[in-house]
Amino acid sequence: MRAIHKNKASGADMRKGNAKEADSPIGFSVNYMDKAFDPRSDFYRYSAGKWLADNPAPPKDKSSWSAFSELYDRNLSLLHGITEECASSANSKPGSVSHMVGDFYASAMDTARIESLKFAPVEELLQKVSGIKSSDDLSRLIPTLHLYGIGAFFNSHADTDQKDSSIYAFYLEQGGLSLPDRDYYLSNQFSKMRDDFRDHVAKMFMLNGMPEPQAKLSADAVLDIETSIAKSSRSRTDLRDPEKNYNRVAVEKLCRDYESLGLEGYMNDTGVPKTSYVIVGQPEFLDSISGMLRSSNIDQLKTYLHWKVLHAYAPFLHNAVDSENFSMFGMKIKGQQVQQPRWKRAIGIVDGCIGEALGKIYVERHFDAAANNEATRMVRDIISAFRERLRKIDWMSEDTRKKALEKLDRLNVKIGHPSSFRDYSGLDIRRDDYVGNIMRSIAFETRREAARVGKPVDRSEWLMTPPTVNAYYSPTENEIVFPAGILQPPFFDPKMDPAVNYGAIGAVIGHEITHGFDDAGRQYDAEGNLHEWWTEKDKSEFKSRSDAVVKLYSAQEVLPGKMLNGELTLGENIADMGGIRIAFDALQMRLSVDPQSDRIVDGLTPEQRFFIAYAQSWREVVTDQEMTRSLTTDPHSPSKYRAVLPAINNPEFDDAFPPGASGEKAEGKDKLGVW
Repeated sequence: MRAIHKNKASGADMRKGNAKEADSPIGFSVNYMDKAFDPRSDFYRYSAGKWLADNPAPPKDKSSWSAFSELYDRNLSLLHGITEECASSANSKPGSVSHMVGDFYASAMDTARIESLKFAPVEELLQKVSGIKSSDDLSRLIPTLHLYGIGAFFNSHADTDQKDSSIYAFYLEQGGLSLPDRDYYLSNQFSKMRDDFRDHVAKMFMLNGMPEPQAKLSADAVLDIETSIAKSSRSRTDLRDPEKNYNRVAVEKLCRDYESLGLEGYMNDTGVPKTSYVIVGQPEFLDSISGMLRSSNIDQLKTYLHWKVLHAYAPFLHNAVDSENFSMFGMKIKGQQVQQPRWKRAIGIVDGCIGEALGKIYVERHFDAAANNEATRMVRDIISAFRERLRKIDWMSEDTRKKALEKLDRLNVKIGHPSSFRDYSGLDIRRDDYVGNIMRSIAFETRREAARVGKPVDRSEWLMTPPTVNAYYSPTENEIVFPAGILQPPFFDPKMDPAVNYGAIGAVIGHEITHGFDDAGRQYDAEGNLHEWWTEKDKSEFKSRSDAVVKLYSAQEVLPGKMLNGELTLGENIADMGGIRIAFDALQMRLSVDPQSDRIVDGLTPEQRFFIAYAQSWREVVTDQEMTRSLTTDPHSPSKYRAVLPAINNPEFDDAFPPGASGEKAEGKDKLGVW
């Protein structure tokens, strides 16, 4: 449901939330419902109206608050206990997982030391930027900055080759922006945000000791450069086309065509082995950046790099810088009023940097093996339901159907946690060096990934850590992955009746499976290779149905004058619609073999509880600023539309909630969907 990495995986979009005790009830509840609303005219408020009334706005430290947030914060409470224990333990063995977690967390919480250091943790990088004398010096510094997570000018990564899924390849793609999307630089609706950004950059330079007049001129230079980068960037909708964003280029040609980028040295310095080709996502973007490095004023480019260093590490420096960064990117862009407590932010960094170390302890203490078994059964049921749907679908030819069934049969499933956890033994974590720990962690992971280029793909690897409240589908591995973190209420509760679990986690499972057959995922075959395996007629049939989905979602006015982008959100919308349908089919299969579950509970039929549980899993309140950002950048529809449109467009919804005497149809209902 959310693209998580390198155009390769889609997973459930999580919006993080405020504190809840680990034992607080956060699962499905009829008490969230407001039966004053007609399910056919406002299914969202019928299903979760009282929860929405009790949560009229996000907590002050959040830009949104949702079912995902509730579970995320429950997990934070569990992880907090782990990190505090690891940090305070005097008996952990140096180099052990617990010692590494404890030292990293302790370094993040040592605010006195962080405050005393001021800019010292990034001073060496700033000096390197100041020492640039020529464009060659600049290009030689870019790989160092990238190794430490400073995204200047463009992005790179090592990942599965989308057209040869057996090996890893090296990718170069557009990047270099600080605001959430190119539209923030180019659209009139964000003109005030650009002014705020310019002021913020100037303040950051002044905090770093630059006189105010120079800081303001430097901020103008940064905005000019990033606006130029934005103009060369593809839209998020264009980035969704995997074929257009796969351009295989021989290394010799790459280095020749983009000489000013110093790509041969770049690959050497970032640890990429000798390889014959690189995959370029957006060739015209590299053309533009290469020209910029050749022709732009070197002092302006140095100013941009100075800014990128400050911007990348601002959240981890002393309070004045951290607070100014939050004022821009938390308050103005997302609508948060106050920062999250430091311990929550610290846990997020530890999870992001050494997540499989933290996850190993989390799984040992908090993952229920019984949840694994039941989730495995549900996955098996939902795959069976989709198999039946593929066999019966009337618009697909037998040739395409055969290959689609083969792809489904080859689907790999991962539940809970990796079979073996990542080895961090080469990573130096120090109790007194928070920023250094982050830098070394990023460099460690970047080099680990880069070293794999040209080597066989590790099919056991996970792209999410075990505590993550999320799930994903990877097209190049043709696999669905469900970390331990999401296998809890409100998404999965072994104590609940099957109808609730199939409506919540079952629809997530169905969603991830359907991603293999959405408008992008369908272009990958059973082996995970990007190539065309559909007949022209079937492609046309698919497109006619997906175009109707685009039209439906594009008609939704989310904020006054701001419409949902049906093209950007198409893949997730197809997955939502397909996911709920195959989960419903799987529930019917389950009820047929478990008739005692086919009963009225709380005055509701299993089918009604299924749809209500589905809608409740998408309950959310969100700031206008965050909603605006989401409409611009997020490939998911806002939660209200995810809750309602897939449900009421399910052909079984009418039977679960039959019309009254007037025979009216549910608002927005068009019986749409691809699968």
